[in-house]
Amino acid sequence: MGRRKLRFSNLYSFSCFKSPATDDHAQIGRKGYSRVVYCNDPDNPDSLQLNYKGNYVSTTKYTAVNFIPKSLFEQFRRVANLYFLVVAFVSFSPLAPYKAVTVLAPLLMVIGVTMVKEAVEDWRRRKQDVEANNRKVKVFGKSHTFTETRWKHLKVGDVVQVDKDEYFPADLLLLSSSYEDGVCYVETMNLDGETNLKLKHALEVTAYLHDEESLKRFKAMIKCEDPNENLYSFIGTLHYNGSQYPLSPQQILLRDSKLKNTDYIYGVVIFTGHDTKVMQNSVDPPSKRSKIERRMDKIIYILFSTLIAISGVGSVIFGIETRRDYEDGKYRRWYLRPDHTTSLYDPQRAPLAAFLHFLTGLMLYGYLIPISLYVSIEIVKVLQSVFINRDQEMYDEESDRPARARTSNLNEELGQVDTVLSDKTGTLTCNSMEFVKCSIAGNAYGRGMTEVERALLQRKSGKPVVEADDSCNDLNDMGKSVKGFNFRDERLMKGCWIHEQDSDRIRMFFRALALCNTAVPEEDKESHCVFYEAESPDEAAFVVAAREMGFELYERTQMTISLHELDPGSGRRVDRVYKLLNVLEFSSSRKRMSVVVRSMENQLLLLSKGADSVMFERLSEHGRAFEAETKEHIKRYAEAGLRTLVVAYRVLDETEYCNWEAEFTKAKTAETADRDVLVDELADKIENGLVLLGATAVEDKLQKGVPECINKLSQAGINIWVLTGDKMETAINIGYACSLLRQGMKQMFSCCERSVTISVLCQASLESVSKQINEGKFQMTSAKASSTELSLVIDGKSLGYALDKKLEMSFLELALSCASVICCRSTPKHKALVTRLVKTRTGKMTLAIGDGANDVGMLQEADIGVGISGAEGMQAVMASDYAIAQFRFLERLLLVHGHWCYRRIAMMICYFFYKNIAFGFTLFWYEAYTSFSGQPAYNDWYMSFYNVFFTSLPVIALGVFDQDVSARLCLKYPVLYQEGVQNILFRWSRILGWMCNGVLTSIIIFIFTTNSMIKQALREDGQVTDYAILGATMYTCVVWAVNCQMALSINYFTWIQHFFIWGSIGFWYIFLIMYGYVSPTLSTTAYMVLVEACVPSPLYWLVTVLVVVSALVPCFAYRAFQSRFRPMYHDIIQIRRAEGSEEIESGSSVSGELPRDVKWRVQHLTEGLITRKS
Repeated sequence: MGRRKLRFSNLYSFSCFKSPATDDHAQIGRKGYSRVVYCNDPDNPDSLQLNYKGNYVSTTKYTAVNFIPKSLFEQFRRVANLYFLVVAFVSFSPLAPYKAVTVLAPLLMVIGVTMVKEAVEDWRRRKQDVEANNRKVKVFGKSHTFTETRWKHLKVGDVVQVDKDEYFPADLLLLSSSYEDGVCYVETMNLDGETNLKLKHALEVTAYLHDEESLKRFKAMIKCEDPNENLYSFIGTLHYNGSQYPLSPQQILLRDSKLKNTDYIYGVVIFTGHDTKVMQNSVDPPSKRSKIERRMDKIIYILFSTLIAISGVGSVIFGIETRRDYEDGKYRRWYLRPDHTTSLYDPQRAPLAAFLHFLTGLMLYGYLIPISLYVSIEIVKVLQSVFINRDQEMYDEESDRPARARTSNLNEELGQVDTVLSDKTGTLTCNSMEFVKCSIAGNAYGRGMTEVERALLQRKSGKPVVEADDSCNDLNDMGKSVKGFNFRDERLMKGCWIHEQDSDRIRMFFRALALCNTAVPEEDKESHCVFYEAESPDEAAFVVAAREMGFELYERTQMTISLHELDPGSGRRVDRVYKLLNVLEFSSSRKRMSVVVRSMENQLLLLSKGADSVMFERLSEHGRAFEAETKEHIKRYAEAGLRTLVVAYRVLDETEYCNWEAEFTKAKTAETADRDVLVDELADKIENGLVLLGATAVEDKLQKGVPECINKLSQAGINIWVLTGDKMETAINIGYACSLLRQGMKQMFSCCERSVTISVLCQASLESVSKQINEGKFQMTSAKASSTELSLVIDGKSLGYALDKKLEMSFLELALSCASVICCRSTPKHKALVTRLVKTRTGKMTLAIGDGANDVGMLQEADIGVGISGAEGMQAVMASDYAIAQFRFLERLLLVHGHWCYRRIAMMICYFFYKNIAFGFTLFWYEAYTSFSGQPAYNDWYMSFYNVFFTSLPVIALGVFDQDVSARLCLKYPVLYQEGVQNILFRWSRILGWMCNGVLTSIIIFIFTTNSMIKQALREDGQVTDYAILGATMYTCVVWAVNCQMALSINYFTWIQHFFIWGSIGFWYIFLIMYGYVSPTLSTTAYMVLVEACVPSPLYWLVTVLVVVSALVPCFAYRAFQSRFRPMYHDIIQIRRAEGSEEIESGSSVSGELPRDVKWRVQHLTEGLITRKS
């Protein structure tokens, strides 16, 4: 394909005026506008004094110097790690009940693993930095030739040459390009995610710089703004040859954007390194922590409190017993030799001994705190994210995009979402526009039926609706389909519009569509077909529609737009050239776009298109001939779910235009902070007195699977809100088409008439909205009595008032009582405010999903942000926590992965605390049994390896692989999702239940083991059970009990889980054998204890079996009782599946219905949800 040589220097009139030589540069030189760049003048003394940053860029978190101190600081910000660090230091003192190395080893291992993970991630970032910093670019040097140098060596003021498909190494001022007038095309995907090309153009005064000889003579100075993060604004002045030329974003090429469809450009470096705009924008997104993590911190504090409490109890009892050892000059426990002891045991200084024992207890019972909890959770979440990323069911073949977890911190929150707040365009719909209908001169054109219209007819008739056959025949008569054009009407097609009564207005209507745009025509050399590079799908659809009607945009030049037009007189296509004078660009605040052109008849025309809310008020008195008919058509189009724009024009007087252009030029070249405001005011001045031509209607089709997805999410008890900028009628009918609004659902509306004078009518509008909300609450009460579902539809103005501090709680109460909420005409600010209101006031989990830059605030405000990689670029994805290609994938992301991740993390954390309490309290019971002597029950290395080797891997396997039910059943029975929304598996009662189970397990193990083993002879020489044998036996029971408890808790076994569970138990025996063969000076109590004492004794094995079974009986009995009499949702489905009830699905007529038990639970759940909302 080839692109014609174009001259676009004056195409965008908002940014291309030559400034007169004036001294009125109000901002330049002041704070924020003090940067001075000497172009191509490295030896200038003033340039040498400027100490600007180099072009070296680093995005790493650490450096070689600060890695160890900074990463250690990050690790010890966690309370548990800090506690173990203090214990490690204190363990070098005589207070320690074990060797210091046995505490340091596991701590160093846990910290080391985390630091290695941080180092690997940072090394990857560093490799990217090294690659970027060492890229090559051609720099115009002192020898007046271009030589290659590395990016990191670039300096401010250097002139560089960037070739096609290369990235810009710094922020550059475009001097010239391979095109004659200095035009170039830029891809900014790395900056804003947008894939469409941006047009940039140099100033005419520098566009001639095409060779080294001309660059040799080029010397200039730039005065501009200081480094800032604003990607879309730039204020500066080029001082060249004694004149000053204003600079705008159209002349700025930003670092990390790519040169496309242009052979080369010359540019001068303005900002380097971390001063570039892309680096100024590289800030960390808002930090989000899951609610489970926050609750986990509270549990850690509870365990710390327990640790202090039992240490305190032990120290008090120890102090009392120690004091009693010396009474009336006599020693009670004389065999302890209290007369030859240290302060650790001194009956005459019992309070001091008690305090020192308290410190010993803090170290000894520290195993209540799970040292490997944090690192295990991090590992599990990363692996969960890998499964999300590799889920083939969430891969979109059309766009070749899989699901992507951009963060792993929030995986479990995906299973707890209470409210989904969604954008519409590009999120529920495809954002692939098709021109389907139009209204011209009060006449409606366009046949056929949209998806929304079919959904409405189906809702009314209750039967599927199929378009008539003649529509299909019409489509066949038209030939092959055209992207962006799905218009069918024989009155206009194939040039038949020339026979219409209002053919002049029809011609002006389509001429306006062909001219009022910024689309760039391109030609395919093979097929010679012209297609368009447009800034939006809407604009592309309009230009294609104009082409199909006989107004083909085929060429642009510096000052002109050329069309092939169908001439009504001859019936042939003629070439017409229009001189382009001004382009008044579209913006979200203006909501319209206009161009000023001069026709071949020397007629000045202002052509404008925009939203009806701003266009009708700009019509002249004589230009409203068919306003009522057009408004009626727009209403009908909106009800059909179509996006509409009003088209109008105006013939300009020559004198009026000249005066306006002078003012506009002056405003555009004024280098003040409010330049854009002045330009908008002048644009508004000329865009009045318009003559109405008609309105366009384009269809944005629903994405595949959206109705089914919304229906499933609703069945899961998730509230769904849609926040859209569309009109109320459009939003309502899209709501019906996607099953957000359902038959039998009662609708409540809140809307305001447009206020002409806001300051006068604000209070009245506030009272009106308040009244409507109160009426809605009354309807809510009535609906509850009749079990009718409610929906709320509110427009943008009402929403603005409803978010007032006085009304926000009433509005929220009403909205939460509704099954569906639609907010129309919502601004990006409205979206963010509504999201914040729902999140903060309800305390429930919110998920925002969108696809465009206007959704970024909403995504960052929500607990979870999901971006859709759609046609509006990747801005939403870049600001999101999770990215998917289609809205329908949200069903699987929440109902499957969300449910699994929540269940896995909740079970994992509860089990972690269970196993540590079970182990830690055996130490406490043994201490109590030995009068709190400070002697641990186990060998030092037993205790050190407990959390690291013998119990850590099974819990990680649980967090990664466990499934209560399959993915198919998760989707079939969405009610399962309520386990996460109601936080059933991680509520305080369940957490405390696991903790109590841990205490009970420790009691059973200690009592049964001591009563069974003590005084029993296990060795061949007849020696009775000693401290070493008792510790080994009790530890064996702990390892068996906690790992078997894991086996009971797992719902879905894989070979990996079997290997980890039974392997951990087996590794304990292997370790004990190997450690037992080590010299007794090192192995101490473990020396040959298993081989010589435990293995040969049947009693050891019998006690192990009986104690482990006894420890598991309470939990097993509770689970059996719960499953039978108080089953959770997954319990019921598991039981029915085990009974073979799932087999009836394929052949039964009631396939897909819930079992009776589950139906009862759903009914109970629904009643609970209604009560909760009320």
